Amino acid sequence: MFFLIAACFGSGFVVSIVTTRLMRTLSPRWGLIDQPAARKVHVTPTPLGGGIGIWAGVVIPIALAQASVFWLSGLEQLPEWLPVEIRPHLDGVTFRSGQLWGILAAGTILSVMGLIDDIRNLPWQPRLAIQVLVAVGLTFAGVRATVFVEWTWVGYLVSVLWILCLVNSFNFLDNMDGLSAGIGLIASLMFAAILLTALSEPRWLVASVLLILAGSLAGFLWWNWSPASIFMGDTGSYFIGLILATMTILGTFYEGSSTSVGGASSVGRHVILAPLCVLAVPLYDIISVMLIRLKQKRSPFQPDKSHFSHRLVELGLKPRSAVLTVHLATLTTGFGGLLLYQVPDWNSASIVAGLIICVLLIIAILETAGRSKPE
Repeated sequence: MFFLIAACFGSGFVVSIVTTRLMRTLSPRWGLIDQPAARKVHVTPTPLGGGIGIWAGVVIPIALAQASVFWLSGLEQLPEWLPVEIRPHLDGVTFRSGQLWGILAAGTILSVMGLIDDIRNLPWQPRLAIQVLVAVGLTFAGVRATVFVEWTWVGYLVSVLWILCLVNSFNFLDNMDGLSAGIGLIASLMFAAILLTALSEPRWLVASVLLILAGSLAGFLWWNWSPASIFMGDTGSYFIGLILATMTILGTFYEGSSTSVGGASSVGRHVILAPLCVLAVPLYDIISVMLIRLKQKRSPFQPDKSHFSHRLVELGLKPRSAVLTVHLATLTTGFGGLLLYQVPDWNSASIVAGLIICVLLIIAILETAGRSKPE
């Protein structure tokens, strides 16, 4: 297991850190520069091509791994150096490769759209339309949740909404140095831990993609941590959201989750709440931001400084401290997702869910009190 984790994370990290460094040089030549503005935190023009580094940090290692699997599959006898835990899954990788590359193609479409938006600032309507088409296409290609109900259309609808929600959540979160990438790193590691340790049979393929994504985000964060020398832009945020959305569907909902843990206790259907726990903070951010904008009678897609991180800065935190606070909140709710796999039923799971809701309510109350205090 250690070999797989190191290979996946390390390959994503190396490709991303090198590519992102290259984009620091190329982005200004291509006009990929994020200029300071009233709704933005940074005060100096900053390159925007980091999303290409994130994309490359995921796609290139997966392409190399795919080529290696095809090569190994053609051998009469597997080499002795190949780890024992990987050997039984080679056929599964080949079988699922079409679906995986469909997801990467969809992510590439969104990244290209994000790149165009970074250069030309597209209206939100065509961006949302393309997102809907991509989400619907993926669900009809098999990337969909069952959610354990009789009506198939419910699974389709939930999957489309989940993909749209996460794609835009990570786009919304990309408003401070290290924020969106840091949350993506925490979430991908949490989900990988669940898939490799909390189930009776580890789900290597999905976990590997998540580990590669985590490595890619870590490589990008090397250049993006405050003070950032490059931003991911919509190119990266859309890609992160799509990969996390599809991997959580395939790894947590898809093809059942009522297996046994360690051969002892069973994992019930309540574990479908795990993605909601791990990603509670991004979901809280997008929902609260849209409610604030609607309350102010503005478009929910109009950029501003009403995000969770911005509201923390309004309370007096420095941007770096606000980012760390959001990261720690994400880590806290993520542990709740891990805890779900240690409880036996919905009654116990409701306690975990209650703890997550209390954390978010405490945050909301503190934010409201801070904004309404007299000057």
